[in-house]
Amino acid sequence: MTGQAFMHAVSADRLGPPEHYSIVERPLPTPGDGQVLVRVHAASLGYADVLAAAGGYQVTPPLPFVPGTEASGTVIATGPNVDKAMPGDRVVVSRFGGCLADHVLAAERELSAMPGGMSFGQAASFRSNYATALHALKDRAAAQAGETLLVLGAAGGVGTAAVQIGKRLGLRVIAGASSEAKRNFARDHGADEVLDYSVENWRESLKAMTGGRGIDVVFDPVGGALFEPAFRSLAWRGRHVVIGFAGGPIPRLPANLPLLKGAALLAADIRQFYLKEPDLAAANDRQIVDWCSNGLHPPVGSLFEFADFRAAMIAASTGASLGKVVVRIGEY
Repeated sequence: MTGQAFMHAVSADRLGPPEHYSIVERPLPTPGDGQVLVRVHAASLGYADVLAAAGGYQVTPPLPFVPGTEASGTVIATGPNVDKAMPGDRVVVSRFGGCLADHVLAAERELSAMPGGMSFGQAASFRSNYATALHALKDRAAAQAGETLLVLGAAGGVGTAAVQIGKRLGLRVIAGASSEAKRNFARDHGADEVLDYSVENWRESLKAMTGGRGIDVVFDPVGGALFEPAFRSLAWRGRHVVIGFAGGPIPRLPANLPLLKGAALLAADIRQFYLKEPDLAAANDRQIVDWCSNGLHPPVGSLFEFADFRAAMIAASTGASLGKVVVRIGEY
């Protein structure tokens, strides 16, 4: 008679800061109907993951809660009525919570094949960021080749994705960031020009970069004090796409500004996009996988060991990482 197998997960019985979370041991689950058990090798964390863990996300997760919406790993077991996944397959897991663990039990629909040529760390950190960037720029902003894109928070995970996807769409990309290291990182990953928005007169620098015309599209995961000045920097018929509010309190915008500029304030919520427009989301995923198979790879940001998960959560919440935070859990 064999002993019971166990897994380990970062978990909390109440939502809150990283101090509320610890690594707990649980019985290793057996896959049920349509389910797949994955041995996790790497998981990634972004600002939204830490926000959900703290109870500040727009959807409150059930308790106990295991953070993490993306991971990569190897299939080790499948349940009945699983059509494609097989033990040994290298896969990406995308789901609302549960990924910051050494095993994750997922529905087969929550898996996708790991693109060739990627490390487990890269595979754990590309899908939601690239999907958000493509949805924001193509579907929401209807960005056209030759237009000028300003990316705020351009050295973060989703900001870097917007720089890379923007270039794939033929846009002129201006990367905004608050430090020289971050601006150099954005330039290294494809930005045509960089903007220091830590200085008071940054709008004047931006105006000079566009010859006084203004920006066609703003990709904004930051909000805060940058939100209104960025909107005011739009050209006629410009589009400002809200991704999130990593920069602080949710800002307000005077309603006359869109009128004066013939501009649009838009938003890209990737979770709802997948729920409400699954066919379009699937088409975008196919495009991303095709790009990834032809050289598009995300940079792995700060790398943490599983035992250092609290430090990883703090790094993801502060925006200190260049690229997305990755937690190494197994083979990397």
